[in-house]
Order: sequence, then C-alpha cells, then structure tokens
Amino acid sequence: MAKTDTFVFTSRFPCSARDLYTWHSRAGALERLIPPWENTSVVSRRGGIAPGGRVEMQMHMGPIPYRWIAHHVEDKPGVMFRDIQKKGPFSSWSHSHIFSDAAGGALLEDRIEFSLPLHGLLPGFAKRRIHRILDKVFRYRHATLREDIRLHQSCSRTPLRILVTGASGVLGRALVPFLTTGGHRVWTLVRRRPDPERQEIQWDPMAGTMDVHALPALDAVIHLAGEYIGLHRWTAEKRQRVIDSRTMGTSLLARTLAALPAPPRVFLSASAVGFYGDSQKRGLKEETKAGEDFISHVCRLWEKAASPAEAAGIRTVMMRIGVVLTPRGGALQQLLRTAPCGFFRRFGHGEQYVSWIGIDDTISAMLHCLTCADLRGPVNLVAPAPVTNTELMQTLSTVLHRPLLPPLPATLLQAIYGQMASEILLSGCDVSAAKLTASGFRFRQTALEGLIRSQLSREP
Repeated sequence: MAKTDTFVFTSRFPCSARDLYTWHSRAGALERLIPPWENTSVVSRRGGIAPGGRVEMQMHMGPIPYRWIAHHVEDKPGVMFRDIQKKGPFSSWSHSHIFSDAAGGALLEDRIEFSLPLHGLLPGFAKRRIHRILDKVFRYRHATLREDIRLHQSCSRTPLRILVTGASGVLGRALVPFLTTGGHRVWTLVRRRPDPERQEIQWDPMAGTMDVHALPALDAVIHLAGEYIGLHRWTAEKRQRVIDSRTMGTSLLARTLAALPAPPRVFLSASAVGFYGDSQKRGLKEETKAGEDFISHVCRLWEKAASPAEAAGIRTVMMRIGVVLTPRGGALQQLLRTAPCGFFRRFGHGEQYVSWIGIDDTISAMLHCLTCADLRGPVNLVAPAPVTNTELMQTLSTVLHRPLLPPLPATLLQAIYGQMASEILLSGCDVSAAKLTASGFRFRQTALEGLIRSQLSREP
C-alpha cells in the first residue's frame, strides 16, 4: 500500500515565471494566501523562502488548536522552492512550488507529498477528504493570486513607499500583505514601542505626537486607524472616544504630511457610508449631503480633519467604506458567531439597506485610489448591488444551510443596545459605486451570494 499521497494543483498566470517566483518571495505572501475561512495566523517567522527559513502558524482542526512549523529546505530562484513540515498533524509533508514559462504567461504547480499517521491503513475516503480540502485551498489561493497580479500590473508597475495606519485592524491586516507582495515598501504607525526592523514608526494621536524624523520619503499614505464602534451600548465616554480617535489622528497626520519638505503625492483617509445616515433614497452619490445622526456627525468631522493635506496640494481621497464582509472580522464575523443555530429573518422591519463590499475589493479599491490620479475627494467604496437586511440574512441562511429564525424586533434591540441599535443595526443606506467604477475599477465580486460562498468555502 502507498505510504504517501501526492496532490498537484496547476494554474496559468498572466506574467512570467520569474514574476510569480518573486511574488512568493516577498513579505506577506503566506498571509495573503491563507483562505479566509481558515482560523489560521502566522505566529513567527525567520528568514524567507531560502533554505533555513522557518514559519510557525497557529491553526485549528475544528475547535482544536495546534501549531504548524514549516522549514524551507530548497530554493532555485525563478524556478522553485520547497518547504517541509517539522511539526504538525501529518506524518510527513513536502510542498514544492514550481514555476515555468508557458505560452501566454506562466504556470504555477503546487505539488504536495504527504502522509498521515497510519497512512497505509487508512480507508480511501480519509485520503480523499484531504485531497478535497487541499483542492479548495489551492483553488482559492490561485484565484486570489491571479487577481492580485492583474491588479498590480494595471495599477502599480512602479513600487511605492507607503505609510499605513491601523495596520493591526481587520482592513490593515489584509492591506499590508497585499501591498508588500505587489512590490511596495510599507511603513506602519504604531502606538507601542516600534520595531525599526519591521519598519514601524511611533505616534500617539491622543497626545498629538509623531516621530517625524523616522518618516522616510513617502509616495502615499493610507490612514485606517480609529476606535472600533463595536456592538455595545454607546456611553457618552464611548462616543467621545469614537470622535477623538478619528479626528485627532486624522488631523495630526494631515498636518504633519502638509508640513513635510517633500509631502506624499496622495493621502487616502478612511470614512464610512454612515456619512449618509439612515436613508430610504436609492443610489446615494458622493455629492449627497450628510445625514443627521451621530455616525454622520462623526464622518463629517473625520473627513474635515483631512483638509490640511488637501489644502497643501496633496491629492486627498476620503474613502467612504461600506460594510466590509469577511469572516475574519466586522459584521460577517459577528453574524457567524451569534448564529450557531440559524439567522434571524431580519432586524426590525428588515428593509434597511446594507451597502456591502468584499474585503479583497476593499483593499483593491484602495490601491486603485492610490494610483488613479483622477480620483479625489469622497469616494464610495461599496459593491454595485446593495441588499436589504432581510436579503442579507436570507443569503446567509441559503449558503450555510441554517434555518431562518423569527425577526428581532426593533424595540428589543433598542432596549438592549440603545442608540447603537438605531444607527447600526436598524438603519441603512443604498450607496452608489458609480464614481469608483467610472474611474476604471473592476470588482472581483459583485454578487453577495458569490462573495459569501467564496469567503466561507461553500459550494452551490
């Protein structure tokens, strides 16, 4: 009986073999390719893909956590590299990444040779299950890689020097590997003691301080930092923290950039579709006036705080970001965590619109905004087809095969969460993506069901 099994997945990419190899050799490649449905994180790393490199990851088998340690043992630049498991659930594991030029592009072959404990005695269905899992993982990895390469080719053939705030948040954790694998150099602003080897620079937005002398010459800045609004009652103290974390950090950054001898060419500052408040109007565009609720007030102040950069001639984009859907954080993660038995049919009347966007489209749109000289001022970062709260819940129920539960009454939500329920759970707006699409941006996912299936690895 065979002591090992071999899994092979091959795809064609619109670049050279050398480009494919180089992408994999850059910082963030592993993080970028971890499927969103896997509860996996990189704990530590040493070196790159050359022999001697080491990566430790926290993984899960169902609810059970375990550590995976891989060592890089072979590297032929531009041709292949190989890593093996040193600690993990397999008896043996060897993963070869093989790159070759082909007509119209290049081929990437992921070849894995593995064995399980008591491999020769296991029934065939156990081995076939491993093959099915690997097929899903590498289908996702290759699709993501292909789209990333296409976008980087169209947006950013020249490497940029980029400063990012909020790098430890949900968006930042996705954005930084996306940028670094595209060949860009990224520095991050952190509140703790910085690690210069990781290109970290210290700042304290509440104290109004930043280590300006540590800033390199910058091409662009992406500002994502801000207090998480959260799914809790808003106290007066919480509301003030939400305002201060956005306005003070944005103001400090905008004033600092404006005063630099050589300012960056572009400044992207986060905002939100909450700018428009609770609205029944369809297709709200960037020219639409702000709403009247607390979140709208926050967004108005947030965007105004970026004005010093704009006044200094820096091309400034206020990214009005929709509801970003990813199982790694935010609204989708909360819905999945709180619905083990099913999804509520709706929140309140359920007709409130959810202007959603997938996380890969969010970070892709950020790169597009960085490099599209025609974009400035407010830009809606939302998918072209908003849905109602009822449609969102029905879609989740369909994809995950979980029942729809009775609706959650608005009065109950307001009694538990107060103002937060009124402005986050029970309100909504239908926001237009026309400005973004007219600038040439191409979405990866425009259908809600398709996005959720890809993020959760659920086939039709």
